[in-house]
Amino acid sequence: MVDLLVFLQDESGATAIEYGLIAAGISVAIIAAVNGLGTSLNATFQSVSTQLK
Repeated sequence: MVDLLVFLQDESGATAIEYGLIAAGISVAIIAAVNGLGTSLNATFQSVSTQLK
């Protein structure tokens, strides 16, 4: 019975899950930023390429 109570009060797994969710959120933000930056850079290079022709 005591082992069951100790197991139920152990929060180390919850902490690992929280860190995983934080890492996933940061990853999504980085992907969105890089995607937006890539679109902007593509437009810039297209403009330069057009002006060089």
